[in-house]
Amino acid sequence: MKEISESEVTNEVSDWIDQNWNPDLTVAEWWQLMADAKLSHTMLPEEAGGRGWSRALNHAALRVIAEKNVLGPPTGLGMMLAAPTIAAHGTEEQIAAFVPKILNGQHAWCQLFSEPGAGSDLAGLQCKAEQDGDEWVINGQKVWTSGGQIADMGMLIARTDPDLPKHQGISYFAFSMKQKGVDVRPLTEMTGRALFNEVFITDGRVPDDSLIGGKSNGWRVANSTLMFERSHLGSGTIPVPTTMPGSIAGQLQRRVGDLVSSSRSNGRGGTPVIGPRLLEQLLELSRKLGQDKNPVVRDEMMKLHTLVEVNRLNMIRAKTNANRTGAEGNIGKLMMSELYRRFREVGNKVIGADGMLAASEVDHGSWVNEVTMFSPAPSIYGGTDQVQRNIIGERILGLPKEPGHPKETPFVELPKN
Repeated sequence: MKEISESEVTNEVSDWIDQNWNPDLTVAEWWQLMADAKLSHTMLPEEAGGRGWSRALNHAALRVIAEKNVLGPPTGLGMMLAAPTIAAHGTEEQIAAFVPKILNGQHAWCQLFSEPGAGSDLAGLQCKAEQDGDEWVINGQKVWTSGGQIADMGMLIARTDPDLPKHQGISYFAFSMKQKGVDVRPLTEMTGRALFNEVFITDGRVPDDSLIGGKSNGWRVANSTLMFERSHLGSGTIPVPTTMPGSIAGQLQRRVGDLVSSSRSNGRGGTPVIGPRLLEQLLELSRKLGQDKNPVVRDEMMKLHTLVEVNRLNMIRAKTNANRTGAEGNIGKLMMSELYRRFREVGNKVIGADGMLAASEVDHGSWVNEVTMFSPAPSIYGGTDQVQRNIIGERILGLPKEPGHPKETPFVELPKN
C-alpha cells in the first residue's frame, strides 16, 4: 500500500472538515461523523476503525483540527490505551463490541491496574477474579485510577490463578464500572483537582467474553497497555479543543460550537502541555519580565531548550522503524518527568517570588504555578522513573535483574506487602 504523505493528510482532513463541520451539531453527532470517517483514532488499524497511520501523520491531522478550531476527537484513556490494546489482543467480536463506542465518545474508560500494595511491583496485585459459570466475580481495591469517576468501562487486571507465578496468574478484563459493588472515591491532589480515584470492587461481575487475550495472559496484555501509555506520554501532543467522553460526563448533547468557543476563551486552569510551545511562552515571559539578560536564566533556558530538542528527536526516531531500540517509550516517559521538573525550576527563576502565589493571584506566568504543583506527578504515574530505568537497564542494556525469588515461585508462596 502506498505510504500517504503529511501534505496529503493535511489536505484530506482539511477538506473533510470544510464539508462536515457545523457548530450546531451535538458532540455525539460530531464524534460519530469523525468515527465514520475513521478520523477519531487514525493510528488504529483499519479493521479497528482507524487508518493505520503513523504518529507523525496523526499529529498532522490534529494540527489541521487545531488550525481549523473545531472540536477534536474524544480524549481519555479509552482512546489512548483501551482501543489500541483491544485492537492488538482482542477478538473480532471484542473489537466490534468495545472499540466503536470509544471512537464515537459514547464510553469513557479508566485503568484499573495499581493497588495499595502493588504500585511499582504491579505484578504483586491481589484483586481476585473467580469464575462463576460464564461470568467472573471480582473483589479487590484499585488506586490512582484516572477518570474513574466518569468512566463507563475499565481496563481491569486481576488474579485468576494464585497457584501460578505472579506474572502468569493474571487476566485482563473489559470491566463495566456502572454496576452494583463498584465504589469510586476521588482523591484530591495539591493542585486542587481530583484526577485520580480509589476504586473498591465488591462482588463485581464481568462476562467471560470480556476477558481480553485469554485467561492468565493478562500480564502480556497489560504490558501492551503500558507501552501505549509510555509512548503517548513521552511523544507530546497537539492541543485541540476537546471535552470529556462517556455517558456520565454529560457532554455528549452539548453544542460543539459552544465548546470550541469556551475552549478558546478559557485562558486559565489546567496543566500546560510540556514541549516547544511552552518553551516559547517561557522565553516570551522572560523577555517581558526582563529576565532574558540574566546569565543564570539564559544558561538554564539553553539547557531546557536542549532537553526539549533531544526529546523531540528521540520521538522522531521512535516514529520510524530505523534504529529502534525498544526503549524509546521508556526514554520519552523519563524525559517528560525531567522536562516538568526543568520547566518548574526555570519558570520559578523567571517569575521569582510570584512562584509562591496561587495561579489566580499571579499577573504574569500563572502557568508556572500549575506546572510547579503538578510536576511531582509525572515521575510517578505511568510507571515511576525508577521502574523506567529498571526496564531500560534489564531489558535493553542486559544488566542483571534485582535479586528476588525465582520467577517460577507460585504467587501464594510469595511474601505479601
